[in-house]
Amino acid sequence: MKDRTVHRCSACGTTHLRWGGKCTQCGAWNTLVEERARPIPGPSSAPNTALGGGWHSGEMGTIDPVELMSVPIDAGRPTPTSIGQFDRSLAGGLVPGSITLLGGEPGVGKSTLLLQLAASWATQGGRALVVCAEESAEQVRRRAERLHAAVPGVSILATTSLWAVLDAAERFAPDLLIVDSIQAVADPVIGASGGSVAQVRECAAQLVSFAKRRGVATVLSGHVTKEGTLAGPRVLEHLVDTVCSFDGDRHHALRILSVTKHRFGPTGELGIFEMTEDGLAGVDDPSKLLLGDRRPGVAGSVVVPVLEGRRPILVELQALVARSSLGTPRRAAQGVPAGRLSLAIAVLEQRAGFSLATMDVFVSIVGGVKVSEPAIDLGLALALVSALTGVPLGEGLVACGEIGLGGELRQVVHTDRRLGEAERLGFTQACVPTSAPVLAGSMRLVRVSSLGEAINALRLSPIRKLHV
Repeated sequence: MKDRTVHRCSACGTTHLRWGGKCTQCGAWNTLVEERARPIPGPSSAPNTALGGGWHSGEMGTIDPVELMSVPIDAGRPTPTSIGQFDRSLAGGLVPGSITLLGGEPGVGKSTLLLQLAASWATQGGRALVVCAEESAEQVRRRAERLHAAVPGVSILATTSLWAVLDAAERFAPDLLIVDSIQAVADPVIGASGGSVAQVRECAAQLVSFAKRRGVATVLSGHVTKEGTLAGPRVLEHLVDTVCSFDGDRHHALRILSVTKHRFGPTGELGIFEMTEDGLAGVDDPSKLLLGDRRPGVAGSVVVPVLEGRRPILVELQALVARSSLGTPRRAAQGVPAGRLSLAIAVLEQRAGFSLATMDVFVSIVGGVKVSEPAIDLGLALALVSALTGVPLGEGLVACGEIGLGGELRQVVHTDRRLGEAERLGFTQACVPTSAPVLAGSMRLVRVSSLGEAINALRLSPIRKLHV
């Protein structure tokens, strides 16, 4: 049978006989990628039948259903890795036979985290195999020396061949298999270049089959696109058991490990790390770290309690307003969505009487943290008014609430957890919407129903004259 050319959707994996601008299955545009389809070899033509009978096997058998209550659950218990923040985000650690996909931007520290994970695993008596498909073994060894991760029990395999990976894994029999990265591994049977949709899908499928068959906890690192999504076919995320995202600004030390999919537990917990000279160190109190260099009494600064997953964190939001010399004033936002900044400016002008039409506006969340939830709306607007009038907000004040288009304030979820974290760090006053629930504790609540009422309640009157 000769090879034939097909077009596969990188979003849903659907095969099309010819190219089209839109996938007829999922409706995505410009996602059809050309690839060469080959007939799948049977067990007799598998490249290495020693690898468990061939991973292209077409054998079929009879499988009888079993009672749900008779299925053992011990096999799904996680094994701790001794990396506290990693175990916290994955609800206890790695499950034997599970597949974890770790995505992140280049340079954020994925390889560093995985090498430390392998060393920690080996220190506990396990056997770890690290497949470095993008680096040489010498490069990995030098990094391991710097991270103090060169320990017995960690083996390195520098290859891009999937056959070599599976063969080494069969012979070495590790407890933990790390592949860095899945886009760099290729199956010679597939008539496509490494990193293509077909290669990523098929290599991931065969690694999943191996991990389930041998009960090996497997971690795959993956590239991300410029939009921040995982590169490769969307079916890759469906194949794995856990999808993690490792985020952070390379110019700042803070890194956040979030879990968007986890078949063995909840996905709300976060792991927070600090990049140091000796590698990634877990941060048990991120709020204290982020507010460590805060200068009280500065106009335009406000502390906002936000939720990263299920974890409350206090961040400092800073705003700076200056008279613009341009025809179109600048709007720069770092860590804050541009849409939320535009909304705050529009509501301030239309509902509170503060115009920023001739002013350059700069907004930043300190520490490189990115926050997109509506809870920052009230703090963002108050910081802008404080920067515009020159009146600083109270030193012990936090603010959280969502702003509506009419200028009204709406409560946000888990207000009690947010303010509990603020009270733990010594904050004594909180500006919240009127509808916020009654909370226990000694913190004084300033309840307001609109943005204008919040500005008046906090006495943000101007002390210098500005053309507004």
